[in-house]
Amino acid sequence: MYACICAAVTKTQVRGCILAGARTVDEIGERCGAGTGCGSCVKRLGRMLDETESEGSAVDPSASLPYSA
Repeated sequence: MYACICAAVTKTQVRGCILAGARTVDEIGERCGAGTGCGSCVKRLGRMLDETESEGSAVDPSASLPYSA
């Protein structure tokens, strides 16, 4: 599902940016372009930042990595 229609950025891509260190909506935009068009997704991106930080995933990037065999 898209988080940002204008830049065709998915929620998974945004989460990847957050886990890679983006801490603001502007930083997400710099990394993947989300939130830099019409701006209708800016609140959604902010919520995604809050949710990821509250889950603790932003502190531990390895939490999102797949398990290896």
